[in-house]
Amino acid sequence: MLAIPSKKTDEKLVGFLTRDEMQAVLDAPDPRARDGVRDRAMLHLAFAAGLRVSELVGLKLDDVTLQPQAAIHVRGKGRRERVLPLWKTTTKALRAWLALRGSATCPELFLNARGGPLTRDGFEHILAKHVKTATATTPSLKKKRVSPHVLRHSCAMHTLEATRDIRKVALWLGHATVQTTEIYVRADPTAKLEAIDAVLPPALRRGRFRAPDKLLASLRPSRKGA
Repeated sequence: MLAIPSKKTDEKLVGFLTRDEMQAVLDAPDPRARDGVRDRAMLHLAFAAGLRVSELVGLKLDDVTLQPQAAIHVRGKGRRERVLPLWKTTTKALRAWLALRGSATCPELFLNARGGPLTRDGFEHILAKHVKTATATTPSLKKKRVSPHVLRHSCAMHTLEATRDIRKVALWLGHATVQTTEIYVRADPTAKLEAIDAVLPPALRRGRFRAPDKLLASLRPSRKGA
């Protein structure tokens, strides 16, 4: 007789960075060095757009629009495409990198030291380096495992906190269904507090406890020798 596998019910909460932790990571690259300018642009873009690492390293120069509204064209899973506007700070970091990138024949937006396309492993190495630097000013990062996907989770959590709309988070991340995005609601205590406030709590039945005579008698001090 074949055993029927039990349905997996244990799901871990997503890991994400607080605003201070995320800012420390974004500030870690040195903008005075060419690699620092590139890394700063990558980290800002990965977080602001909530990109998967494959989407980030797969971005082409043609996927970037700076005028009239800065935006990127992202090709995600299942051939789903989305166009995301960029913050001014992200646009500024991206412009700085484009000014240094030069006219390399490689179509990818972000290049490695040899002028070729950056790989997933390459970005993971860069991220780990800057997280280590950021830990010096933000010790709480020591307790967290910061992967490229954690940047995506952080974007989702901060967007949910700002909009209170799970549908907007799903659109931003390029999720096929809202059900996929529900993991962020489970990790957001604010959403749960709003749910508590929205529900009328049950009333408590009124009444006071009256101790029985036997209990009162047992609590009275006994008089020895009486």
